[in-house]
Amino acid sequence: MPTFAGIDHLSLSVNDLDESQHFYIDVLDFMLLVDFGEVRVLLDRPTGFTLSLVRHSSGRRGPFSELNPGLDHIGLTASTRDELVGWERRFETAGVVYTPIRDMPFGSHLNFRDPDGVPLELFVADAVLEADWLELRERDVPRDEINTRVREHLLASGVPKSELPSSMATANR
Repeated sequence: MPTFAGIDHLSLSVNDLDESQHFYIDVLDFMLLVDFGEVRVLLDRPTGFTLSLVRHSSGRRGPFSELNPGLDHIGLTASTRDELVGWERRFETAGVVYTPIRDMPFGSHLNFRDPDGVPLELFVADAVLEADWLELRERDVPRDEINTRVREHLLASGVPKSELPSSMATANR
């Protein structure tokens, strides 16, 4: 089966190129690589992540909604929970709309929106999830083993049995 090596770039349609460029450069520390007029290509230097901002001249203007088919949100990785706290302070100073850090069973996340309302998330996985992700990259883990691990972790984190995903409700153990 053919494979792919990773994600090359993400391209977002925006209402205002200047406003979006300002947000991604001044708030999230991207750098401008090239301005093609209706497309601006940005780079996050530490990760190599490339983001294109596109203004379609015949496109419909308006706020983004994750309630429509297509993109739900963009998940970015943070290194530590303390880094999330630093981002939260930065968003407060920059006037960015955000939801305070939420600590969840598999890690912590900080949700925010760009100028077009596109939801973004900074996420830090806990040690259990990090270890499981590494193992999943190295070997084929049977579905029932994955379900059992997730179920055990959720229950140990205080999630009531009644709130487990349906695939976890009958997992062994």
